[in-house]
Amino acid sequence: MRGLHADTGYLLYRLGLRSGQLFNGFLQESGLRLRHYALLRFLATSGGALQRELSTTLGYDPSAIVGLVDDLEKLGFAERRPSPDDRRSRIVVLTEGGRGFLRDTDEAGLRVTNELLGPLDPAERDALHTLLLRIAEDGLS
Repeated sequence: MRGLHADTGYLLYRLGLRSGQLFNGFLQESGLRLRHYALLRFLATSGGALQRELSTTLGYDPSAIVGLVDDLEKLGFAERRPSPDDRRSRIVVLTEGGRGFLRDTDEAGLRVTNELLGPLDPAERDALHTLLLRIAEDGLS
């Protein structure tokens, strides 16, 4: 019989939990959680998105997206604007305040990643990133 540590899926699950704990710990001061951070990071690279697109892309329930965007709007990190394609729809965009928050958290995020990947040398980190990206792109397409 195989132990839990022989199961790759379980190891990924445990690593995800640990990563979430570390990221939530560094975000705790701001009152945000990893889900907020992920949404901000996505908006920083997308130029804005409809809430339903955010739900699909990030894999969050649509009702959760509404609450996350509300939280980010209250902090001045994101805002809803009329969609240029359909005035009845609203897109969520990153504000200057959101960009500043991400800049301010870059170093802390890097420290979290370095703590998580501490046992790996730079080549192993690059290989892991490449493999995880391949899995993620296949699973999210």
